Amino acid sequence: MKAVLIYSGGLDSTTLLYEFRESIALAVSFDYGSKHNAREIAFAKEHCEKLGIRHLIIPLSFIGQYFRSDLLQSGGDIPEGNYADENMRSTVVPFRNGIMLSIAAGLAESYELDSIIMANHSGDHAIYPDCTPQFVQAMDKAVESGTYNGVRLVSPYCNLTKRQIALRGRALGIDYSRTYSCYKGGAKHCGRCGTCTERREALQGFDPTEYDNDWPR
Repeated sequence: MKAVLIYSGGLDSTTLLYEFRESIALAVSFDYGSKHNAREIAFAKEHCEKLGIRHLIIPLSFIGQYFRSDLLQSGGDIPEGNYADENMRSTVVPFRNGIMLSIAAGLAESYELDSIIMANHSGDHAIYPDCTPQFVQAMDKAVESGTYNGVRLVSPYCNLTKRQIALRGRALGIDYSRTYSCYKGGAKHCGRCGTCTERREALQGFDPTEYDNDWPR
């Protein structure tokens, strides 16, 4: 497999970067106007430089300008609570993964790569329709049909929990303090938004993250 990785700089995609680094020829981060883009992308750049993997940053400013989501700088306040809570739907960026995967498909064909690899996981399924197994299967077929070299979409963590992913990363020796998750985008993780709550649960017992509020580690 010679793959392009959709790489945010968060916990999941950083684990994927290290676990599949021998197969990843190119990593791409998308600057789409989210509140936490800048902090995530800085870590993405850091890890790609460390591993010697080519890293592209592609601006998608139209998403922040025209789409509606509290995750975006143009949106409202980030809600607090668990991912499963109804209020977390306000953080959905409509069809974000579909847009990013389409660009990644063009990159894969342009650079003569045979795969796109993404780090969605089972915890995403409840509120993010473009992270579900059904979506991945449909996009895999679409990308394969729409590229001359039959690019495939690979989603190794689709049916894993974030805890299982974090345990893989610990075994790989990943320094998770050099990743970023918080949807609020502050200097410290807020510890209360959905992605912080999920991060805390995933890293419990070996969490190096500095949060705004105390949490047993």
